[in-house]
Amino acid sequence: MNYSLRQLRVFVAVARKGSFSQAGAAIGLSQSAVSHSIKDLENALSVKLLDRTTREVVLTAAGEQLASRLEQLLEDLNATLLDVRSVGYQLSGTVRVAASQTISAHLMPQSIATATRYYPEIQFKLYDRPQQWVLESVRQGEVDLAIVIDPGEASDLHCEKVLSEPFFLLCRGDDRLAHDPQVTWQQLQGAKLVLQDYASGSRPLIDEALFNQRINAQIVQQIGHPATLYPMVEAGIGISILPALALPLPEGGSLVVKRLVPSVDRTIMLVRRKNRSLSRAAEVIWKVVHQQAQRLTEARKGDPLFDDTVHL
Repeated sequence: MNYSLRQLRVFVAVARKGSFSQAGAAIGLSQSAVSHSIKDLENALSVKLLDRTTREVVLTAAGEQLASRLEQLLEDLNATLLDVRSVGYQLSGTVRVAASQTISAHLMPQSIATATRYYPEIQFKLYDRPQQWVLESVRQGEVDLAIVIDPGEASDLHCEKVLSEPFFLLCRGDDRLAHDPQVTWQQLQGAKLVLQDYASGSRPLIDEALFNQRINAQIVQQIGHPATLYPMVEAGIGISILPALALPLPEGGSLVVKRLVPSVDRTIMLVRRKNRSLSRAAEVIWKVVHQQAQRLTEARKGDPLFDDTVHL
């Protein structure tokens, strides 16, 4: 049967009013349009719904049965559609966000605090995991959005850049490199390095930089959690390369950070599944994270450690 929601609503209006002209006035249609709509509905159903005379419109038995059921069904349908619309606009519910560990530790706390302050009805649920897990959780729909290091070619993801930051050298205060204003990649030739393993999105970028600079270094330890870099370096096991979001250094230690030149940057991105709409609440959280990244960028402008023109 080929009938429309409009035809059903016109029929209910006629059943209520008992008149084509009054039904048309109630729903904003001409008497002729009401008549055509009823005729098309009867043809679609292959049944007569109304008996028409010059003075009145009377429901047939089939018409009475349809009218008695249809009015409540249309009201239920309208209520359902209004509920769906409100869900699409409400600023409440749970938003699931995944992020790699350094991002979680140094960008997400501010984002969660801001979201809690301005959108208390939204529950911001953070998953702190390695990058590959984070990307897979986005693809599988286990989280709404994520913040990751640039994943490169990812045709199934919508990616938006939020932050660009350099890598730094991490060494002890008594290391030969600690007293240089800045450190070139060439000075890492033959060095013992403690680096994060390949669960980190930064590791391929570090490997690429070492390769491009033709650095032959010895990777003495590969660790999973970025916080482990600090005690490893402080114990004299090796020096390290870390991103800016791994700062600040733990207090009370003997570690120092030096800018590596030429600068090698990593890009932080917000990602979500392509061609999948975010809920209204998730859209808000997306904007909050973006704004926090922009504030961090602004805050770094006054820090000479992040200024390419300043020789420390």
